[in-house]
Amino acid sequence: MTDVHLRKSGRTGRITLNRPDALNAVTLSMIREIAAILPIWAADNDVAMIVIDAKGDKAFSSGGDIADIYAALTRSDFDEARVFWREEYPLNAALFHFPKPVASFMQGFTMGGGVGIGCHASHRVVGETSRIAMPECGIGLVPDVGGSLLLARASGRIGEYIGTTSYRMEPGDAIFAEFADYYVPESEWPDLISALERTGDWTKIDDAAALPPDSALAANQPQIDAYFAGETLRDILTLLTRSDGDWAQDTLKRLSRNAPLAMASAIELIHRIRITDRIESALTQEFRYVYRAVEQGDFQEGIRAAIVDKDKSPNWQHAAMDAPTPANVSAMLMPLGDQELRLETTT
Repeated sequence: MTDVHLRKSGRTGRITLNRPDALNAVTLSMIREIAAILPIWAADNDVAMIVIDAKGDKAFSSGGDIADIYAALTRSDFDEARVFWREEYPLNAALFHFPKPVASFMQGFTMGGGVGIGCHASHRVVGETSRIAMPECGIGLVPDVGGSLLLARASGRIGEYIGTTSYRMEPGDAIFAEFADYYVPESEWPDLISALERTGDWTKIDDAAALPPDSALAANQPQIDAYFAGETLRDILTLLTRSDGDWAQDTLKRLSRNAPLAMASAIELIHRIRITDRIESALTQEFRYVYRAVEQGDFQEGIRAAIVDKDKSPNWQHAAMDAPTPANVSAMLMPLGDQELRLETTT
């Protein structure tokens, strides 16, 4: 069996991520295989819906597999690194716009690139082990794979908080923040998926849904909305540093682990996408950042500190969290001219 198992089963097109030993991290070959099958299933009248799941207990998908990307960066082969995102983002858009119901079952960790596969489905299921996050700022990137759209659509300033702090959402949080739709105990997933395969009837997910657990994000929304109301990262930091409350101090600690330029750019990106509210706009502007980040940003250093050397001591280009200026952010999000991401064919 390959790294992604694609097949028709009953009335469904089935996608199973199959790299449990690598936490189902998404590779370029997996992206290409899924992208190739989607238009076939869209035109197949026997396929009533798509069901996406993953092997293993630990993760639906921990994100994109960045080992090859890091190897390319160490060779200064920046274009090879960019190919991954240039092919991944159209897949995210294709899943978002797929003309039939798409159900995703996201156990364990769903992060980064895993969000791009699972959280653009029309019927997103979480269970008791689900932990969803956009941790990109921790390695010098902005929330991508269309995640900036999800963050922009979250209630109040929840998106800014999740995107900059790398907060891990539990199942109740994920539903509250609109990264998921249904809570179903994981012991019931096999029978539910079998019913979907037999019938192609997505309403069976409605029937199986249970009351989700409480959400810490919902409980903390008044503070999140108050402290993250600023237009820039610097505004947010000013409000947080003026408070000696435990919540504000904990939030500053969370922010201090991440790349200042990435956090500042994430705030701007979320604000822009909140206006346009289109996945094409989100992916295009995310691509501008990641395209430049391989040369100009903190991405290589972020991977080194978090994944390669694992010293958790990155040397960010901006030593202070409030150091990035609006000009620094603008430079990372400017149009790319001939290198701009083109998404017209995906919709």
